[in-house]
Amino acid sequence: MDEDVKEGRDPAPAVTRSIRLLGLLADARAPLTLTELAGALGLAKSSTANLCLALEAAGMIDRTAQGYRLGLRTAELGGAFAAQFNQVREFYTVCDSSAVLRTELVQVAMLDGADALYLARHEGSSSLRLGTPLGSRLPAPLSATGRALLSRMTDEEVTALFGADAVFPALTERSTTTMSGLLEVLASARKRGWALDAEESFRGVVGVAVPLDGWAPSDPPLALGVAIRAAEADYERIERVGDALQAAAAALTNPFSAAARRR
Repeated sequence: MDEDVKEGRDPAPAVTRSIRLLGLLADARAPLTLTELAGALGLAKSSTANLCLALEAAGMIDRTAQGYRLGLRTAELGGAFAAQFNQVREFYTVCDSSAVLRTELVQVAMLDGADALYLARHEGSSSLRLGTPLGSRLPAPLSATGRALLSRMTDEEVTALFGADAVFPALTERSTTTMSGLLEVLASARKRGWALDAEESFRGVVGVAVPLDGWAPSDPPLALGVAIRAAEADYERIERVGDALQAAAAALTNPFSAAARRR
């Protein structure tokens, strides 16, 4: 074993700092100046400038008049990550072939810790633009895709993930904030076959989602979700979307997998 790793030293501090810098830009709502980046990293401006020069040369960040922001290369890498999975590549074709989903905004998400991480989206033919940007996250207990992913877990596994006394953020006045409340909505999701987020993540938006087991054993479980404007989300439409998502998940499930045999 490398001595630096064995003794707990960072074997590549420049790489670690670069990753932290990219994380800062990913979390920022606007470009960050060199001074802001240096302060957040706890580095001298000269050292931060060198990091920025290297990352800019690689296309990982862009320099603007307002400061630094993520570059195009980060989007390319994110797309390459999602394209590793067969189901993401086939996702768009399946949505376009569905009479219901072809007009809807459909998203693919995976569980990353306690969050739903969004990997891909099908815009549909509607002019309405809802949903969550690619690469962004929502708390899994509050989002429809997150709940769909959690519904594949047992109550004991969900409790172990968050803690029995977990308190979830109230993103809206409708948000479920307790573990007991989460377990109730997950039980309902398992019974129906699809999960629901009734304006718990965003006011005015209702989410419907279903779980999608990985194609190969090494692939992560995914979820397919649709965002609907709340004013248009009557139960008939929600149920129609839920059924269409279940059909899409069946089409994207490996026919030789245990998940396919359960259907």
